[in-house]
Amino acid sequence: MDVGTNQAKSILERILSSYGVSTRQQYSEIVGVPLGTIANWVSRDSLPGDYVIQCALDTDADLRWLTTGELKNVSSHSAPTAGEKGKKLHERMLANGGKKVLQRILHAYGFTMQKELGDLLGIPSGTMSAWVRRDYFPGDIVITCALDTGAPLRWLATGIGETYGLQNTAASTTERHFSIEKYSLHNGKLENTGEWICDKLLIDPAIKNPAFIEKGEVRLIVDFDVNLIGNGMWLIDIDGVIDVYNVSRLPGGKLNIKSGASSFECLINDIRCVGMVCFTISKVM
Repeated sequence: MDVGTNQAKSILERILSSYGVSTRQQYSEIVGVPLGTIANWVSRDSLPGDYVIQCALDTDADLRWLTTGELKNVSSHSAPTAGEKGKKLHERMLANGGKKVLQRILHAYGFTMQKELGDLLGIPSGTMSAWVRRDYFPGDIVITCALDTGAPLRWLATGIGETYGLQNTAASTTERHFSIEKYSLHNGKLENTGEWICDKLLIDPAIKNPAFIEKGEVRLIVDFDVNLIGNGMWLIDIDGVIDVYNVSRLPGGKLNIKSGASSFECLINDIRCVGMVCFTISKVM
């Protein structure tokens, strides 16, 4: 499902305006979409909703104005908010489709069953099942949900950010809570398992890209944006296998890496830093 009904050309013009560019070629270079694909959006009158969402999050343009033109671009004099932008943002959105985005949409509406959402928006149950099966990101439904409920667009689209401010639901979280991505670390691989909701006071504002990681009985808060490795505990990729290590930096671009009773030395370039462990949560009994 895409944004359509004879609006694609107008929406594209508002997107170009929001990015501060005047040609489709310039927009193509910003988002990494071939110029021919953009031309097809207009000729088919079907502009993918995920690119409307990306524009709103990239530029802080008003979502309703982008989709309908009814409101002025309220963000034209304000700086975009912090967070992932551009291609990285779009990849994050697509990686959070399927069951994960469907659960957030249900939560925003205050529904517990897919049938309730289907009845409200006229979506066949088979269509929603296909979203889950294909990990599909239904951009137009995310837009509709954000406009209907007031749910934060970044949280709806990516699962990251504050979850408060949701309307029409007793299940909405309080202003003190927000969500971060959750992963399981097993057999050297990180698997995205959804989101973790926590008190904002638990996460230091200096942590720019936090993630919650489960490793056995231990829980970790990791900042994926820190990759200049130093002394401390780090999430490290060694030959494609990810694990948690205690690291000491040595002269000459060397590291002493320790895990349990074993340790070894290597050059910084021999390993890949995945993120810095900010703190751990473990069971005491």
